[in-house]
Formats: sequence, C-alpha cells, structure tokens
Amino acid sequence: MMKYPFLDLTPVNAPFIDEIIEAQRRVALSGRFVGGEEVDRLEAGLCALTGATHAVAVSNGLDALRLILRSYIIMGAMAPGDEVIVAANTYIASVLAITDAGLTPVIAEPSDTTHNLNFDLIEQLITPRTRAIMPVHLYGRVCFSTKLADIARRHNLLIIEDNAQAIGASTGGIVTGAIGNAAAFSFYPTKNIGALGDAGAVTTSDPRLADTVRALANYGSAERYHNLYCGFNCRMDPLQAAALNVKLPHTQRENDYRRKLAAIYNSEIHSSRITLPEMPADPAEHVFHQYVVTTSDRSALIHYLRENSIGFDIHYPTPVHRQPCYADTLGLIPHPVAERLADSILSLPITRTTSLDDAHAIAAILSRF
Repeated sequence: MMKYPFLDLTPVNAPFIDEIIEAQRRVALSGRFVGGEEVDRLEAGLCALTGATHAVAVSNGLDALRLILRSYIIMGAMAPGDEVIVAANTYIASVLAITDAGLTPVIAEPSDTTHNLNFDLIEQLITPRTRAIMPVHLYGRVCFSTKLADIARRHNLLIIEDNAQAIGASTGGIVTGAIGNAAAFSFYPTKNIGALGDAGAVTTSDPRLADTVRALANYGSAERYHNLYCGFNCRMDPLQAAALNVKLPHTQRENDYRRKLAAIYNSEIHSSRITLPEMPADPAEHVFHQYVVTTSDRSALIHYLRENSIGFDIHYPTPVHRQPCYADTLGLIPHPVAERLADSILSLPITRTTSLDDAHAIAAILSRF
C-alpha cells in the first residue's frame, strides 16, 4: 500500500455515502428503473449548473460525443467524411467518437504550456470539409478563447466541447458545457463528480439537437414503438442519476478542494527537474481533474515516487495517433509536441484521497528530487 495513494474512491465518496445509499434505496423501491424522476432531476441540475437550456443524461462520455456527432449528421450539419479538428494529446474517446460517426479526425498539436489545443495552429488545418472543432478541456482546464470563437465564427464551424474532465470550470463567467454548440460530459467514477459506474450527459441550447440526441439514445425513438432514426440504447439508468443528484450540488466544493491541493503543490514544489503546470490568470478556468507535471527524466521520477510511497499516473502515455487502432491512418503524420508531452508528463494525487497535510508532505518530498 502506498502511503500517499494516487486515488482511492472510498474517501472520495465517503462524504456522500449515506445520502447515496438512501437515494439508491429510493430508486429500488420506486419500481422505475429506466428514466424517471431521478434522471429528470439530474438533467435539470446540469442545466442549472452550466446555463445550457437542455441536458440529456446518457450512458457514458463516449456515447455523449457519439450522439452529438450522429445527431449533427442527421440534422444535415455534417456528412460522413467531414472533418473535426481535435487535439493530439486527448484521451482516445474524443477521436473514437469522430471515427465512429464516419467523420475524419484532424489531429492538432497541443500547447506546450496549457496542454490544451494550440489555437495558433487551428486555422492552417481548416479545409473545405472542416465542420467542427472539438476543444477538450484537458485535465480540467478550460480550452477556449476569443480567438477560437472568432475562428469558428469566420469559418462557420461548430464548437463541440469534450467536457469529460472540467465540470464546473468557467471562463468569462460562462461555464463549460455552455461554451460551444454542444458538450459531452463523463461521470466515470474518477471524475470530479463521479457516478458509481459509467454515466454521461449532453448539454446544449439547441432544442433540435437535444431532441435528436434524446431520440438517438432511445433506439432512435421519440415515442414508443415509433423509430425516427436507426438509434442506440444509450440511456442513463436512474440508479446512477440518483447518486449524481447527491453529488452534483457539491461540484464547487469538490473543485475548490482540488484547487487547494494544487495551490500547495504550486507554492511548495521546488525542483529544477520538475516543471509545474501553467496556471490560468482566472482560477475558475481550472478544476484540476488532474495535476500534471513534466520532467525530462520520468523514469527517475517514477522510481523516486515509488521509493517514497507516492502514487502517480500518466495521462496519457500514448498519443491517439500512436495507438495501434489508428496506426494506418492518423499514425502516418507525426505530432512531435504531443509525443514529447506523452514522454514527459506525470500526474500527482489531486483528489480527496489526499489530505492537505499529505499534499504538504508530497511537495516537500518532490522538492528533494
């Protein structure tokens, strides 16, 4: 056992466990096991949190992205073969959704400093087939700027947020999930607000998109036994919605706790061999789903962390274009910035698994590296 584990979901869920158990009991006694009041309540909560006018609770984050893209194809905003620009260092789900819809991912380099999409490189990737940009709010940092909005406006491109990691983050007073035309959420158990299994959601202020997503997620049906589309079964079950309804009102508190841990690391880790993450000028723009440092000698740092019983992870060790499933397509073009980051990044503990005292201790140990 690590003295300072990277993640343990028991203490993460401990503050909510009695309420979660009661909520699960309520669902079990209700006799309603698909849809219903808990799902409706979660969707309303997501609208209140984000400012989007519509939310659709779905099965997981990947399905949320798939449903958005498929819906835009049904609506005529995209067609198979059209292009979507996305960062090379994202989790593979972002790109899986694009290729699943028959669309073409155009891989863009990330910024060396923010680790998010490099806005300066986007315009040169736009072609007559480009239909959307998918900013990924990676590690919990908002991936948006007036420059991105201007590019999208001038080229008539959709902005589809991959908001799997940044629930509750905001920029200029606008909360992720309402920044673009549509957004996909993941409530995988390790997220800042996590379910007790897989769960996700779509938010948008486009009523037609919301209706199409909802129908696609329900076998393509807007009414029973009348199928408008060749759809899927991507519904969130009310047991997950009930657990999320307990936790969602505490989003700000959970994010603020992660910010406190990050602030300790930022101020107390002093090692010339470790580069700390760049902080945005507005603290609201980062909710620290991960706290990611870089180092030129990751092997040595890993060995040092293990010696000192500090947990860690790597998000992510292999860029999307280097994954075997994309070797014959995306892998034909190198992306040196993403590849360099993949070789040098390392994530430190940043959840309620880690106490504030633990964070001070971890910072002191890392300062001796």
